[in-house]
Amino acid sequence: MDTIASFFSFITTPVSWVIVQFHTVYGSIFGPDTGWAWGLSIVSLVVLIRICLIPLFVKQIKATRAMQTLQPEMKKIQERYKNDKQRQSEEMMKLYKESGTNPLSSCLPILAQSPFFFALYHVLNGIASGKTIGVINDSLLESARKAHIFGAPLAAKFKDGADTLHALGATVTDVRVVTAVMIILMSASQFYTQRQLMTKNVDTSVKTPFMQQQKMLMYVFPIMFAVFGINFPVGVLVYWLTTNVWTMGQQMYVIRNNPTPGSKAQAAYLERLTGHVTHHGKVRRRSSRLIVKAIVAKGRDRNDAERKFINALSKAGLVAQADGSVVKGETQTVAHAEDGTPTAARRQQPKRQSKSQRQSGQKQPHEAEQEDEPSSASPSSPSLTKSDEPKDAAPTAPKQTPKPGSGTRSKAQSGQRKGGQRPKSPSKK
Repeated sequence: MDTIASFFSFITTPVSWVIVQFHTVYGSIFGPDTGWAWGLSIVSLVVLIRICLIPLFVKQIKATRAMQTLQPEMKKIQERYKNDKQRQSEEMMKLYKESGTNPLSSCLPILAQSPFFFALYHVLNGIASGKTIGVINDSLLESARKAHIFGAPLAAKFKDGADTLHALGATVTDVRVVTAVMIILMSASQFYTQRQLMTKNVDTSVKTPFMQQQKMLMYVFPIMFAVFGINFPVGVLVYWLTTNVWTMGQQMYVIRNNPTPGSKAQAAYLERLTGHVTHHGKVRRRSSRLIVKAIVAKGRDRNDAERKFINALSKAGLVAQADGSVVKGETQTVAHAEDGTPTAARRQQPKRQSKSQRQSGQKQPHEAEQEDEPSSASPSSPSLTKSDEPKDAAPTAPKQTPKPGSGTRSKAQSGQRKGGQRPKSPSKK
């Protein structure tokens, strides 16, 4: 561990300088030799580092979601080239290149803060051994050795003996109780963060080996923190507990406001967004508009939660647009398909008459109503009634009766087939 910490000694001076600047501020409030001044200095160092790492955290989220999206394709490649590992690796790299995904992007925040972690460990280890390091001179070293957090010195470890702890002004019981509680909190926060990711922000419609690996890491990481925690000084435990709590809160915010498509968190988010949009009649936040825009662009490829969201908007008389906005629409005249896309209204078919009604010439109710309505024609239009006929109209010529055998068709009687009858074919004997 000392070799790894020495490897990152190039950043020891900047880390120690930042701690001293925060200590100057908090020392004027709580006192320079108190555990609050030194403990809050370490907490402030964590907050400063994590704020600087927010862009990397955003890349981590995008990389994780991209990896989840590629899981079905990765599984097909593994099954296709399961006997050819080299070809399998080549196809994997080709898939990453085509999709623009880098698997190492999900590890960027951890890799970026590792130098700060080991530099802080190197600083606290120097305080425990009574050596000046970085910008920490003799007076600051003596002040840091006197600082206690709930009775445990900043440089004390769980495995330190009674003589070492007595030199730091503490007892074995106080140090081990404080360090054990902090190790438990550190492991529990890590477990909850990973469990929250697996249960709420993972696409449950895709079952891949990647999910099994994540479930395994959910139990492995807390055990690793517990094992390594007994070798960390109290100050490092403060640092790691603070960064775990920051990660947990940051992940809760991301899951609530920008969940993974197909996850339980997305269903809960769209349910909240539905109530908000139907109440205000529009999408207010820019992040919400981006999510609605992505849902509209999917078309028929939407999942159940997204289809439910589109249908709920349709029932409320709202229509989601391609730019992510929401406008009012006509729900009475426009029908909506299951996926939310508008479809043409169905034509209402007239009621079918029975055979006796067709033979007797009885009309349907809606046809009778149309005949009873007054005509909307203008007065200048010619009328078809008998009273409007001119008096001096010429008499019409009498109709000629067709001669038998002339080939003309006779009028069909009621219930009989119109047209000439087909001649019967002679029976074959």
